[in-house]
Amino acid sequence: MYADRLNRIAPFRVMELMERAKALEADGHTLVHFEVGEPDFPTAPSILAAGHRALDEGHTKYTQALGIPALRRRIAAYYEAEIGVEVDPQRVIVTSGASGGLLLLSALLLNPGDELLMADPGYPCNEVFVGLVNGVPVRLPVTAARGFQLQPEQIAARWSAVSKGVLLASPANPTGVVMKAAVLDGLIDITHRLGGVVVLDEIYQGLTYGATAEYRSGLALNDDLFVLNSFSKYFGMTGWRLGWMVVPEHAREGIARLAQNLFISPSSIAQHAALAAFEPEAMADHEARRMRFASRRDRLLAGLRQLGFAIPVVPAGAFYLYVDIGHTGMDANTFCWRLINEFQVAVTPGVDFGSHEAERYVRFAYTTSEASIELGLERISLALQTWGVA
Repeated sequence: MYADRLNRIAPFRVMELMERAKALEADGHTLVHFEVGEPDFPTAPSILAAGHRALDEGHTKYTQALGIPALRRRIAAYYEAEIGVEVDPQRVIVTSGASGGLLLLSALLLNPGDELLMADPGYPCNEVFVGLVNGVPVRLPVTAARGFQLQPEQIAARWSAVSKGVLLASPANPTGVVMKAAVLDGLIDITHRLGGVVVLDEIYQGLTYGATAEYRSGLALNDDLFVLNSFSKYFGMTGWRLGWMVVPEHAREGIARLAQNLFISPSSIAQHAALAAFEPEAMADHEARRMRFASRRDRLLAGLRQLGFAIPVVPAGAFYLYVDIGHTGMDANTFCWRLINEFQVAVTPGVDFGSHEAERYVRFAYTTSEASIELGLERISLALQTWGVA
């Protein structure tokens, strides 16, 4: 009755865990949420005010398919002022969330049967967007020993006559890894030499910690990229469903045709609100929240290690810890379900993000308050004691 592609789309286990968490909360339990990859902070007040003004001023009609010119210019100015990269506003495409951008790029770049190479573990919905246009997602394992980063030799070894390109992410979900400039440059170089395209997911751009960031965007290393970004993470606008892309000039007309037909336009209200996201008042809020995330990372990292968990790669970005639970003697799915059912702590199993060593890892999102992190660590400590884990 339904299309065969539906059979290739696995359920998102984190959503099942979230449903269980809601049921427990409805029964009066206090849940600790480490499963949700969404900032817990509200959208910055100045952005909310801009959204209200957009409504009051009647900005409720369709906009240009590629986004309002003022926002495209503002995003280009952000690249120049904050990142040191000059970007033509005509190459900036405003999208209905980064997910809308991924769908547009999949439709633009992939014919049926074309392969897109990507990391395992990685964001699981990437495979779905590729599959929707009858492309073939190819997962390449990344290991802790190599910093959870794809290597140029992996691309070269797996490349085939039907390989079309590589999807990279920095900072990455679920590992929080920020690619070293030399590694990213090498991946771009080998892919281009093989005749492929590079799609670079930078939706956690801005959420980096410490002195580990060698660059602010892949566009600083190479201009011939398809770069995805979002207002959801650093800018705290998840529910506004707004993102953007920077694409090569030759791709603009094709993207425009697809956007006109698939989406008509991004949300007019969200676009006018997003103009305020780059203003000094909002940027100060974003930076203060980034520092809060850094503090939370450090506390959760130290606390989990004290409880015997291995975190082989300290994340330099995003808001996740990819945690080795091998010492518990459980697989990831069992660990996560026992933890939520018995101790009301929700974390996400590694099997949501791929298959390589996925039963050994879980993802913790530190998108919750400092008090909630402390409560979560207390409950996990009690769980390990109860389960007899040394």
